[in-house]
Amino acid sequence: MQARGGRIGRAAVAAASALALCACVPDMASMGSSVVANVSTAGGLLATPTGAPRPVQLFVASTRQAEKGALAESIGPTKFGFNVMTVPPGHKPGVIEQPSWGAPDARRHFSIQSRSPLERDEFFTQIAMNLSGRVGSNRDVLLFIHGFNNSLDDARLRLTQIVADAGFGGVPVVFSWPSKRDFLAYGGDREIATASRDSLEQVVKGLAAVPGVGRVHVLAHSMGTWLAMETLRQIAIAGDPTLGGRLGEVMLAAPDLDLGVFQQQMARLPGARVSVFSTTNDRALTLSSTLSGRSRLGAVDLKDATVREALEAMGVKVYDITDKASGIIRHGAFAEAPGVVRSIGARLAEPRV
Repeated sequence: MQARGGRIGRAAVAAASALALCACVPDMASMGSSVVANVSTAGGLLATPTGAPRPVQLFVASTRQAEKGALAESIGPTKFGFNVMTVPPGHKPGVIEQPSWGAPDARRHFSIQSRSPLERDEFFTQIAMNLSGRVGSNRDVLLFIHGFNNSLDDARLRLTQIVADAGFGGVPVVFSWPSKRDFLAYGGDREIATASRDSLEQVVKGLAAVPGVGRVHVLAHSMGTWLAMETLRQIAIAGDPTLGGRLGEVMLAAPDLDLGVFQQQMARLPGARVSVFSTTNDRALTLSSTLSGRSRLGAVDLKDATVREALEAMGVKVYDITDKASGIIRHGAFAEAPGVVRSIGARLAEPRV
């Protein structure tokens, strides 16, 4: 899977250029705006009249200290917020409709309808209120952890699209760490992701402790899978690998993880329902493999018996979505391919055993 000989330089340059395009949308708003939260118990994806933008309620936890333009300046104390996003009536599954320039129009684009900062305790209290009275999978929380080269807006727009396309009826939560939208910051971003582990741990444990919560599902993408798995490993070492029985699906999309490291992480999570969405022609992971000198989990070759047997021994379910990937980078098929997103929704809605 790694480039060889004279092709390494050309592959790295091509992949680097593609990776620079990874960010989905420009920054539109920071968490600092103050709007009164409008939490209801109707669910993440709310009912709306035909032809009107569909609101999606979204909770946000972030270690971004500040954002200025496209850059996240540094890591800081965890901030919490509540957003109401909207999905345009003509939304096409797998697409985040955004304007080429200017402000988004809710009738044609994904947009932020309102946003409000919350205190930590208020954050979890509001989630508990949102879950009150629900049954089945609608009591679940879906925690999304974005990858490298993503802004806060990239993350909340992506989760909004996933909620809409997967038909998720629980409470969606974004955890955003201060990745810089600059592909040259790859090495530094991994360090920043690592430094966000303690914050993510507190968020995960807080979600599992919310009264009335069903399961806490984790969906992580790219470098965010490193942060997610390291955090779950850290929680497991502290003695609670299942979050008191509330850990649900752990879905790793295009994981930027070394297979050997992943084996060590999984050893701390016996019985966890972990799935991997793999794309063998993922150019972002090709670049990561070139930089690290090691193949990445998200681009594993399932025809390799050694790799296949190692994953089966860990009880990991792997979905090869190579044929679903499109575009230049082929790094976001888990959310951009409608069939894959629907399968994620079906997995989240599976009846409890």
